[in-house]
Amino acid sequence: DYNLPDTDGLELLVEFKRLVPTSALCVVMITGGGSERLAVEALNAGALDYLVKGQFDQELLCKTVRHAVEKNEWRQYEGRYHAELSGINQQLRDSLQALDASRQELAAQARQLQAANQQLARTNADLDTFVYAASHDLKQPVNNLRGLFDELRQSAVADPDADLMWGMMDNSLQTLHTLITDLGTIVQEHRQPGTVRVAEEVHFADVLAEALTTLRPQVEEAQAVIETDFRALPTVRYVPGNLRTIVLNLVANALKYRYPGRAPRVQLRTRPGASGPQLDISDNGLGIDLARHGGQLFQLFQRLHPGAASGTGVGLFLVNRLVQAQGGHIEVASEPGQGTTFSVCLGG
Repeated sequence: DYNLPDTDGLELLVEFKRLVPTSALCVVMITGGGSERLAVEALNAGALDYLVKGQFDQELLCKTVRHAVEKNEWRQYEGRYHAELSGINQQLRDSLQALDASRQELAAQARQLQAANQQLARTNADLDTFVYAASHDLKQPVNNLRGLFDELRQSAVADPDADLMWGMMDNSLQTLHTLITDLGTIVQEHRQPGTVRVAEEVHFADVLAEALTTLRPQVEEAQAVIETDFRALPTVRYVPGNLRTIVLNLVANALKYRYPGRAPRVQLRTRPGASGPQLDISDNGLGIDLARHGGQLFQLFQRLHPGAASGTGVGLFLVNRLVQAQGGHIEVASEPGQGTTFSVCLGG
């Protein structure tokens, strides 16, 4: 009621608004006078409707109160909805800010990674250039040493230990020459990764024949038995030079790391594999403890049997790189003292 003993309805509305939010008020103002100004002030102060005494009956009063309650419920629902929507909008803004910050961070990391990759590429290029130049420049001094060595051996006086000494020097020179040649081959392979090498239909029998021509002294010395079975896959489309290098190195290792007192038996077999043509090269040599050395097998300069034979630790590294360059991979099965099988998936 607007007319109260010690105050009026408008002041009471102000007190209510101090206690609760306007959206929580459900007030219908009743007054004895029909002042339009008073009605506007009441509505502005938070009243939901306005009635004049003597101008409404019970039905109108019920309708007015019911309308005020419904309006208040709707206003509260609308307030909750807007509050939830505002919260969702704030979450979206926060998420967008976090996403933008993440994008900026990722962009910064990408720039750092690109800079690091560029620096690494420059470093690798410089290293490759150095190794290639060094291997090229060292060939002539090694050849000169070889010539001097041959001259000294021819003019040497008889000495019971001469043969041993000359043999040691000869092996050292041969190892040095092989190492320099292998390093040059690896770097040359890496210096032009985009170079297109033409693949062609290659006969495995022809590739093995070339390799055995090169390895004839080792085969005869070891009295090795070479067995082949190319019936399932006599040819493959591959880069001829790469396949020759793969076969040559794997067969050479089978001969080099033979078991003492046992004639080497090397078996080569081809077959279609799940991932493409496959070449299996098996031997009955020293074998490899894969549980101990499997992770080191294809590392550069890694030698697992340094006391068995001379070597540079470059061959398997080069073979693995050539195979991977063609989209292939190598699987190894081995048992110490029994032998090793290299299963070369040549890729598609």
